[in-house]
Amino acid sequence: MFIKDWKKEIFTIPNLLSLFRLVLIPLYVVIYLNAEEPGEYFLAGAILAVSCLTDAIDGKVARHFNMISTVGKILDPLADKLTQFTLTFCLSLKYPILNPVLCLFVIKEVFQLIAGIVNLRRGKMLPGALMAGKICTTVLFISLIALVLFPDMDPMLVDGIALVDTVFLVISFVSYILAYFGKNTKVQDLEQK
Repeated sequence: MFIKDWKKEIFTIPNLLSLFRLVLIPLYVVIYLNAEEPGEYFLAGAILAVSCLTDAIDGKVARHFNMISTVGKILDPLADKLTQFTLTFCLSLKYPILNPVLCLFVIKEVFQLIAGIVNLRRGKMLPGALMAGKICTTVLFISLIALVLFPDMDPMLVDGIALVDTVFLVISFVSYILAYFGKNTKVQDLEQK
């Protein structure tokens, strides 16, 4: 009985899509870091687009078919964060102007991880991603995929993308700080979930 429930928890369509997104990460890294021709950059961008598409699909499937699982609540954001980190890291190798974006992204994610663990130990957690975080994720993916697809982008545009990404990361970071520790904290007792 336990094995059957375990399989039902793990092997859901949304979880398999999240695992697929994790598998796409090393594939993207190899293709992007070795890309020289426009077609190769396009292929790297297409891999990221597929990753974004499966991210959108897995959430809809999980909610519509009641396939929300504890494993999925961990796998989905893990796939998101690892994809974002990998994308930003690889691009920062080509565009050093993105180093501050990468640093801010890492600091924000480490803060969220630590704050999440601290609150879990207190029997509390955020009920879900904040709207500022969702918007930030969307902006990052769109802008960074554009950099992958157009490797010869004008340096002024690259600077603009770095600035926009930094602004959205700061807004998201501040929103999470306030959600965890602000006057109107959004953390809830686990029993309320």
